[in-house]
Amino acid sequence: MVQVRVAGVALDASGQHVVLLKPIDEIPGDGQVLPIWIGQLEATSILVAIERAPVPRPLAHDLMRSLLGALEGEVTRVEVTRIDDGTFYAEITLVTASGVKVVDARPSDAVALASRVGAGIWVADAVIAEAGVPDVLTEVDAAERLDEFKRFLDDVEPEDFEA
Repeated sequence: MVQVRVAGVALDASGQHVVLLKPIDEIPGDGQVLPIWIGQLEATSILVAIERAPVPRPLAHDLMRSLLGALEGEVTRVEVTRIDDGTFYAEITLVTASGVKVVDARPSDAVALASRVGAGIWVADAVIAEAGVPDVLTEVDAAERLDEFKRFLDDVEPEDFEA
């Protein structure tokens, strides 16, 4: 397993959202990045968490964090454990009053929750080997993505979060 951080959330050429996970010991533009395609709501939730952007009402992952707190549970880590036929799988490790529990999750949900509670994010070496791509991010790309997110925050309305 390799510990990673969220290097960004972006749109691919077809307009699909992708979260980019980068080993924490690698600098931008060097090494590899793991792209995982996710839905728009999950992308928004991850961006809100990593940018600490205020939202008018709690999102689903904020609710998860609150429920865990109310039950005195703690997320200790999340892991992207495998990729099978193009589908990524993840697990969330919880410490609860009844012991350590590991629950199945979508990577996007696991990353969104970890980003809120400060838990470490890990990826199996085999997943990086199979799906990792060279990191060619430039400072210009990062600045453009940040500007894009700021424009999104300026335009987002509370109704956009309704199911």
